Amino acid sequence: MENSTLNQHIFPEGCIFSDLESIKGKHVTVMGLGLNGGGEASVRFFLKHGANVLATDMKTAEQLKPTIERLEQDKSLDLSHLSYRLGEHRLEDFSTADCVIKNPGVKIAGNKFLAAAKAIETDISIFLHFSKAPLIAVTGSKGKSTTVSAIHYGLCKAGFKAFLGGNITVSPLTFLEETNEKTPVILELSSWQLADLRGRKALKPKISIITKIVPDHQNWYGNMESYVADKRLIYADQTEQDYSIFDADGDEPGTGPECGGTWGDLFARETKAKVLRYSKTQLPEKTFGCFQENTESGFAGKIKLPADFAAIFQDSATTQKSQQTTMQTVLQKLSIPGEHIQTNVLNAALVMTLMGVSIEKTKAALESWTGIAHRLQFFHQWQNKSSCGIFKFYNDSCATVPEAAAAASQAFGKPVIFITGGTDKGLEFNILADTLACVNKNTVPVKKLYMLAGTGTDKLLQLLAEKEQDASQKFGQAEPYNSLETLLSALKADLEKIQLADGEEQPVVFSPGATSFGMFANEFDRGCKFMDEVKKLF
Repeated sequence: MENSTLNQHIFPEGCIFSDLESIKGKHVTVMGLGLNGGGEASVRFFLKHGANVLATDMKTAEQLKPTIERLEQDKSLDLSHLSYRLGEHRLEDFSTADCVIKNPGVKIAGNKFLAAAKAIETDISIFLHFSKAPLIAVTGSKGKSTTVSAIHYGLCKAGFKAFLGGNITVSPLTFLEETNEKTPVILELSSWQLADLRGRKALKPKISIITKIVPDHQNWYGNMESYVADKRLIYADQTEQDYSIFDADGDEPGTGPECGGTWGDLFARETKAKVLRYSKTQLPEKTFGCFQENTESGFAGKIKLPADFAAIFQDSATTQKSQQTTMQTVLQKLSIPGEHIQTNVLNAALVMTLMGVSIEKTKAALESWTGIAHRLQFFHQWQNKSSCGIFKFYNDSCATVPEAAAAASQAFGKPVIFITGGTDKGLEFNILADTLACVNKNTVPVKKLYMLAGTGTDKLLQLLAEKEQDASQKFGQAEPYNSLETLLSALKADLEKIQLADGEEQPVVFSPGATSFGMFANEFDRGCKFMDEVKKLF
């Protein structure tokens, strides 16, 4: 069934499998074996439960060699029930299957293979149908992975047996049978994963969060309204007993809803759940949630809740009952720089409070959190022969939108050596260009700029050339590098000449603000190769 307005596919309510035992003997086609774990996890799960599995992928066996080798070397799997169709898809593999497990990166509209399927599920939909775990679901454009990782870390530190999965490259099928009513599950959900849940009535999070909304995946959606329509599914089936957490600050100019106002306000009007908001400034008097406050000693993250607040979940692992409070300072120092990181970790603190964790435990846990891979990840330091200071390298490869790269360039409050650029995915680069050109006088300039070649870089360079005269002179002649190796070789030659003062730390930040198509398999491959090359050269 298609919605003609936004061409949204609506799936039937319920699941093709009545229970886990009903999987045995069924023919399941896994569409998209892939390299990032989701397809592989589906294959493993359905083999374990006795299905006959066919894994099909447009990639060749050689391209999928790491995944295939892991499966074939696993002696716990009955490989007699597994077959492959690689380098192509065949219609009969879809039409004869009892169920097709769809990859979220495949559009359903106009896909003849999916149209032939009797039933379509995803690893997320299967998990949601069969797990009884209390769910914390997070989506948004920026900060999803940081937020879910901080929540997971904090809850585990507080004594919960918590699980983390979804778009963060861990399929929840890998831990489905370890979950129960007392094991919180945190899911990062992309807009594509959410779209695959439309109509199923399977996603009912106790807590939902939508992080900052900015334009993303416009080459897929074509407009913001269609993109955000999928995000809104995260709270569609919540009830009055649940919580929804939304942005209380303004959207970037020209990126808000067509009906006016902000995305956060629109979400707050729609959800049936109790609404909490997050902000970089003081919340209005009758608005509850979390906010940041600058004090003489620096950052202070505060939580404001109704005086009669009661936690939605109590576990014996949390030794102290939820504090009934109107306002508490819950964070004061973080090991990871950046205002946007503060927002994400403060949202994690709000979730922990909703889960019944004390302010003291929340503060201790989250202030000890050191971040996650590929998000402003500190991974290496180096000192040249003629300098007393240290160059510190940060990998922010999961910054795949220009806004995220712009934020990374400002995260340290001092000039950074900045590496950016990549492939365009239909986004505007004005914010990154304005930041690099210091259009706002409060912007911290980058010390030196390096760019990877790509269509996104071409757009960025054109915008930089159109900025103020001094910006044009500074960046107009920048030559993008066609490989990571040549860029880092040039970087090392330049760093050899830089004199740092005794004890001075100079950040070197890799934050592409674009996709990795062409040079790398994905943003994770890009980040790993960047770190490997840096460690080889330095």
